[in-house]
Amino acid sequence: MAPTFLRHRRPMLALKSFLTKLYQHLLAMVFAVNEINNNVKILPNITLGFHIHDNYNDAKVTYHKTLDLLFKSHHYIPNYKCGIPKNVAGVIGGLDSDSSSRMADILRLYKIPQISYGSFESAVSDETRFFFYRMVSSEAFQYVGIVKLLLHFQWKWVGLISSDGDDGERFLQALEPMLSGNGICVSFMERMKKNLHVDNPHAAIFHFISNNPDFLETKTNVVVIHGDTTTIVALANILWATKTLSFMMEEEYVQRISAGKVWVTTVQVELALTIILKFFDIRMLHGALGFTIHSNELTGFHKFLQTVTPFWAKGDGSIKDVWEQIFDCSFPNSMDPTNLNETCTGEESLESVPAPFFEMSMTGHSYSIYNAVYALAHSLHAMYSSTASGRTKENRGRLDVEPWQLYSFLQRISFNNSAGDEIVFNDRGELDAGFDITNVVTFPNNSYTRVKVGRLDPQAPAGKEFTVQPDKIEWHHTLSQVPPFSLCNDYCHPGHSKEPREGEKFCCFNCVPCPKGRISHQIDMEYCITCPEDHYPNSNRDQCIPKTPNFLSFEEPLSILLICLTVFFSLITALILGIFIKHQDTPIVKANNRSLTYILLTSLLLCINCSLLFIGQPKTWTCLFRQTIFGIVFSVSVSSVLAKTITVVVAFMASKPGNIFRKLMGRRFAHSVVISFSLVQVGICAIWLSTSPPFPDLDMHSTFGEIILECNEGSVTIFYCVLGYMVFLATISFIVAFLARRLPDSFNEAKFITFSMLVFCSVWISFVPAYLSTKGKYVVAVEIFSILGSSAGLLGCIFFPKCYLILLRPELNSREQMMRNKN
Repeated sequence: MAPTFLRHRRPMLALKSFLTKLYQHLLAMVFAVNEINNNVKILPNITLGFHIHDNYNDAKVTYHKTLDLLFKSHHYIPNYKCGIPKNVAGVIGGLDSDSSSRMADILRLYKIPQISYGSFESAVSDETRFFFYRMVSSEAFQYVGIVKLLLHFQWKWVGLISSDGDDGERFLQALEPMLSGNGICVSFMERMKKNLHVDNPHAAIFHFISNNPDFLETKTNVVVIHGDTTTIVALANILWATKTLSFMMEEEYVQRISAGKVWVTTVQVELALTIILKFFDIRMLHGALGFTIHSNELTGFHKFLQTVTPFWAKGDGSIKDVWEQIFDCSFPNSMDPTNLNETCTGEESLESVPAPFFEMSMTGHSYSIYNAVYALAHSLHAMYSSTASGRTKENRGRLDVEPWQLYSFLQRISFNNSAGDEIVFNDRGELDAGFDITNVVTFPNNSYTRVKVGRLDPQAPAGKEFTVQPDKIEWHHTLSQVPPFSLCNDYCHPGHSKEPREGEKFCCFNCVPCPKGRISHQIDMEYCITCPEDHYPNSNRDQCIPKTPNFLSFEEPLSILLICLTVFFSLITALILGIFIKHQDTPIVKANNRSLTYILLTSLLLCINCSLLFIGQPKTWTCLFRQTIFGIVFSVSVSSVLAKTITVVVAFMASKPGNIFRKLMGRRFAHSVVISFSLVQVGICAIWLSTSPPFPDLDMHSTFGEIILECNEGSVTIFYCVLGYMVFLATISFIVAFLARRLPDSFNEAKFITFSMLVFCSVWISFVPAYLSTKGKYVVAVEIFSILGSSAGLLGCIFFPKCYLILLRPELNSREQMMRNKN
C-alpha cells in the first residue's frame, strides 16, 4: 500500500531558514515504510504507519512533541494516560544530541525504544541504554578519523573552531589530548558565539583576529570545524566580511585571511553548507574535507523521488512549503501574502533541482533513517514470529506491541539491507557503520557537490580502518602547494633531529645536525639513532651503510706481494738446503755441523711458509695454529742457531788438551740443545691452546666504516710470552756469539751468527710498536714482514757467506786452506 501521513504537522523549520535537504530524510522514511509494507517476508498482513513531528530546534517544543507522540489528547497530565494511547512501537528521531537527550528523558520513562539517526549522544544510564540506539558510530571514532586524516597528510599545526556550548566544549576537551598524543599541536581554538552576525562585520573580523592571531599565519593551513549550523554560519560571516570590507582593512590582512585553507568538517556541520550556499559564496569552502555518515545507493530510491509531486500523498503538510522553496514559486493558497513568485504548477520535477538544494542520491542521514526503519521492522517481525504460534486466527493480523518487549530483539537484530551493508548494533547500542570522507567541490554558479574520497570503517581489518585517495581531492586554488603544509616550521630533513624551542609548543623546534656516529633517516625525527654495529653513517648522516670486511685477502696487491716474497724466500731456502746437501762432504759444510744446518734450513723453510696461514679470511683452524706453529717452528730455528753458537764455543774449548768440554762434542749434544729449548716453546703453546686459545673475531669499532675480521689471540699475555721466548733465545745466541766473535777464522761462525741475531732482535723488537699501532689487515702484514725479514736475516747472515765460498770460491773450501787459516 502507499504510505499515509497519519498526522498533519507544521513545516519542520521556519520558511526563511528551512533546509530543503531535510525533506529527503522524511522521504527516506516513507520509502522504507513503503518497501516494508509491500514486502511479504517482513510483517505480513501488518501495515506500518508513522507520525512526523518537528521540534523547531527548541527544547520546550521537543518535550511537547515527544508527549504528543504518546497521547492523543492535547492536554498532558504527567504519568497519567489521558485519552486513547497511541500504538507507538518505537521512535526514530534526534538529528542532534540535544534533541535526542531531551526525547530520551521522556521515552525512557515509558520504555519506548528510540533510534537516533544523526546524534552522537550516548546513553546516560543503564536504564536509558536499554532503550536508546544510534545509527552512527561513536563520536570518539570520528575523532580517531580526524587524527588519522591529519597524520596522513602530515598536518601538525592546526586550528580548532567549535560552537560555544557543551557540545563544543566536549569536542575540544576530547580532541585536543588526542592531537597532542599524536604529535599534532593546536595553533588556536575559537568558540564561535551564536550572536556573531554581519550587523557589524568590521568589529567581528577584528574581534576574531585579536583572539586568534595564529589564524592570520599562513602556516596554519588546516582548520578543524565542529558544531551546529550557527558555527559554520558565524565562520562564513567572518570570511564573507573579509571580502566585503577589504577597502577598510590593510591589504596584508585581507590576503592573509582570505587565503585558501583546508577546512576539515565533522558530521555535525554537514547540513550547514546549504545555509552558506543560500547566503554566502560557497567557493570559500572549496576543497574542504568532511566526515559524513556512511551511505550507499539503494535500488529504487532515485525512481521513488521522481514520483514525488506536491499532491503525491494525503496528509503531507510539508511538501508544498518545500516545493515553494525549491522551485521559487507559490501555490494559490500560500501562507505568505507577500509572495510574488510564479505560481507552482505541480509538474516540476525534483530531478531538475541542483544537488546542493536537493540531492537525488541518498545522503548519510537519509541512509541512517532507512536503516533505522528496517531495524524496527525486523525487530517487530522477530517478536511477531516468536508469538504468532500462540495467537488465534482472528488476532493474527494484529500486532499488540509493548515497546519494552522490543529491547531484546533490537539488541540482537542482524540483517543485510538492500545495499548489502550489515545492520547490527554493538553492545553500546551503536551501529558500527563508520564514516565517509568527502571533498567539497564548488562551481562558479555557487553550487557544490561532495565527492567521496575516503572511508573510516571500524569493521575493516586492523590497519585498514582508514583509507583515503589523495588523487581524487580537489584543493583550494589559492594554495601554493598541494597537499599543503600545515606546520609550525619546516620539516627536519634526514640527517637532522628536532631540538625544542624554549617557551613554545612542542611542534615548534629547531633542526640540528646529527652528532658524529649517529643518523636520522626520516623527517622530523626526535633524536638521532646509532647505526647497527655492522653499519656506519654516510657523510650526510641520513642512512647507515654496511661496513666493508677488512682482512688480508689473497686477491689484494699487498697479499700478492707477500705471497711472492714467501715463494721467493722459500725457493732460496730450498736452494741453499740443496747446495748444502750436494756439498755435504766439503770441509765448510762439515765444519758447520751438517745436522744442525739441515734442521735450521728446514725449520726456516717451514717458518717462511707459515706466513701463508696469515693470509685470507680468519677461520677457526687458521686462528688456532698459525701463531702456535710459527712460534714452535721459529723456536726450533733459533734453538738451532743457539746450538750452532754453543757448538762453536765448545769446539774451540775442546781443542785445548785436557779440557772437559771435549766430552760434550758430538751430535747428541747439539740435538739435545735444540730439543730442550724447543720443548719450552711447545709447552707454552700447549698451555695457550688449553686455557685461552685464539679464535676468529669481529672488530666493529677500531676502523671507521670497516669490520675487521681478525684472530683474537685469546690470552695476549701468552702471545707475548711466545714472542718473548723467541727474543730470549735470540738474545742468548747474540751474547754467546758476540763473546766468541774473536775465535780463529777456521772455526769462526760466531760473527755471522752475531749479525743474524742482531737483525733478528731488531726485527722483532720493532714489531711490537708496529703491531700495536696498526689496525686490521695491516697488523697481519706487519707480522708477515717480521717473519720474512727475520728469516731473511738468518739466511743472509749465516748461509750466504758459505754459499759464496762453496759456489764461487771452491778453492777456499779445502782442508788445507782451513788449516792454513787456523795457523
